[in-house]
Amino acid sequence: ADFLTVYIAEAHASDGWSFRNNIKIRKHRTLEERLIAAKMLADSNLSGPLLVDTMDDVANRKYGAWPERLYILLDGRVMYKGMPGPHGYHVHQVRDWLEKYLQG
Repeated sequence: ADFLTVYIAEAHASDGWSFRNNIKIRKHRTLEERLIAAKMLADSNLSGPLLVDTMDDVANRKYGAWPERLYILLDGRVMYKGMPGPHGYHVHQVRDWLEKYLQG
């Protein structure tokens, strides 16, 4: 399986709903700001490719990804759609689906 991350709107922007000890990232107003924030994520030991959503949030709207969500896509079709994170973020469900798929 190939894994990737799509960086969407910042869930905990410093000028929005933020945590005290969080990295200071403001709500993205331009694509350049979003790209800078995505680079911070990429530089934080992220494994796998990182894509960045458009400023009109096409990926976020299409997949209902905010604040985070796990998907399995196969040949362009959604095979698994996890519940919104962080509470619905269950990596073991992804692993289980992949193991069943490989077993055939």
